[in-house]
Amino acid sequence: MDIASIRTEYLLKSLDVNKLELSPLDQFQIWLDEAISAKVNEPNAMNVATVSAENRPSARIVLLKGIDSGFVFYTNYASNKGLELAQNNVAALTFFWPELQRQVRIEGKVEKVSEALSDQYFLSRPKGSQIGAWASPQSQQIPDRNFLESEEKKMLERFAHEPLSRPPHWGGYRVVPDRVEFWQGRQSRLHDRIVYTLENTENWVKNRLAP
Repeated sequence: MDIASIRTEYLLKSLDVNKLELSPLDQFQIWLDEAISAKVNEPNAMNVATVSAENRPSARIVLLKGIDSGFVFYTNYASNKGLELAQNNVAALTFFWPELQRQVRIEGKVEKVSEALSDQYFLSRPKGSQIGAWASPQSQQIPDRNFLESEEKKMLERFAHEPLSRPPHWGGYRVVPDRVEFWQGRQSRLHDRIVYTLENTENWVKNRLAP
């Protein structure tokens, strides 16, 4: 197949800057709700890009788990992304909902959520996921699959006799945005792009960008 010839025409919707919410967080919630209603596959899946110690971009797919003053996700603090965020606390997120011909790009600084919030979310997870957080030395090289399954068995045995709690190396991050772009596909590649930029730490300014 000639991948250069693969094309999709975007005709579903348009994006009017004057009809968008004043806050990009409020506008994002509207779009996320619409993605959920449209039964988009994993609508909370997002690409999280960080900066490595070698000053290289590093990206992976993570699930959004909350929206408050920012965008919240959970992971192992000792994972690659956790170590990268400890050195450089900035990140970029990208959501892509092809069924709605939409994309959202988010940039901002990253902070850890409170221990209480991390505890609350961890205890809401299925037991298998809780055990997995204890068993997996995330991002570290392991000899084989048997090692991972052996660690899982050890944790199952351990927590058969004591209550499950959140591992100290696991918890949440919040990406506090200072730039958010909403992208709506349009005909002839003349897409709608509206960007929110934070000014004076509290005022959001909206502008249209050329596609």
